[in-house]
Amino acid sequence: MSYARPLLEAYPRAAKVHPDALTATIDALSDCAQACAADADDDLSEPNLNEMVKCIRLCLDCAEVCATTVGVLSRQTEYDVNVTRPLLAACLATCAACGAECEHHAHSHEHCRICGEACRRAERACQDLLTSMH
Repeated sequence: MSYARPLLEAYPRAAKVHPDALTATIDALSDCAQACAADADDDLSEPNLNEMVKCIRLCLDCAEVCATTVGVLSRQTEYDVNVTRPLLAACLATCAACGAECEHHAHSHEHCRICGEACRRAERACQDLLTSMH
């Protein structure tokens, strides 16, 4: 169960971002951060480790960017769209790069396929939230 929606609903002031888009993005980014952390660890167990270095790096970067973005998105007090927009754009770019790299390995590594799906979902959620901000 995600706590994003109940916490957003419990916020005592008016939300400045559409709650459905915000909830979907927080949930997708949380899932993506977890998937990327797990995938990086799984990649380290592969026998062809040299071929997985880029995937590991992108997964670690993506996990960190997603987790940071979730933290910023979860704080609604004195919300600043000038901070949120570039952070979402960076998250979108990182998820896109990681998703593409994971898809490159998906044919031989199930963990990369799953991570790629999580990255693409997070990428779409970031784009949807960015679109709703305009």
